[in-house]
Amino acid sequence: MIIDSHAHLEMKEFDSDREEVIKRAREAGVDFIVTVGTNLALSRKAVALAQKYHNIYATIGIHPHDAAKADKKTFDSVKELAQSQKIVAYGEIGLDFFRNISSQEKQIEVFGMQLKLAQELSLPVIIHDREAHELTLKMVKASNVRRGVFHCFSGDYAMAKQCIDLGFYISIPGVVTFDKAKTIQDVAGRVPLSSLLLETDAPYLAPVPYRGKRNEPSFIIHTAKKVAEIKKVPWEEVAQVTACNTMNLFGINTN
Repeated sequence: MIIDSHAHLEMKEFDSDREEVIKRAREAGVDFIVTVGTNLALSRKAVALAQKYHNIYATIGIHPHDAAKADKKTFDSVKELAQSQKIVAYGEIGLDFFRNISSQEKQIEVFGMQLKLAQELSLPVIIHDREAHELTLKMVKASNVRRGVFHCFSGDYAMAKQCIDLGFYISIPGVVTFDKAKTIQDVAGRVPLSSLLLETDAPYLAPVPYRGKRNEPSFIIHTAKKVAEIKKVPWEEVAQVTACNTMNLFGINTN
């Protein structure tokens, strides 16, 4: 069993061949895909996909890039959307001080609000953290949210340990296959398999040998094999354990 714990199948990059992408994932042995909402419109699309396909689950939330456009009406709508079937997490939420598409002040405000809302809805959170490690950790600690994943992890092992100590999983993206990605390779090697998830972040960050192309869930196999190589264990073990971790975190039931 293998699960892509974080993709964006609802995005426009898949509008021309979404059905084929989902079919290729099944043929590659990917059992489930979690498709992750990043604003209200895309969260609605994610929910619609989850309701259409038995092997897809959805999340809802407002990405830091979209924080500037969010208001009370947005969050009321997200809260209403949370009542839909097959919603497994709140996210992707967090801070992105690399691109700063929304102001840092607005990102901080919206992140704080959504951490509270996730607690209110009893959903685990999916954290986006780019160039904002210290403040992201500080806000998560203060929120008392203790269930979730740091997606597309970009910190070092010391930070990963802090996240794990808070009760969070660490998600390894296709970046781990890049020759120069020594920090994430170190994290993948040192973090126990019991604390890891695998993701594509499709359509972004395709692993070697597809680097530079549009990513898709079937490519998760290459990430699993790289983590297995680093850990010196069979790749099927990496796939199985990370799939179980994903199911435990998100409450995915195969029955």
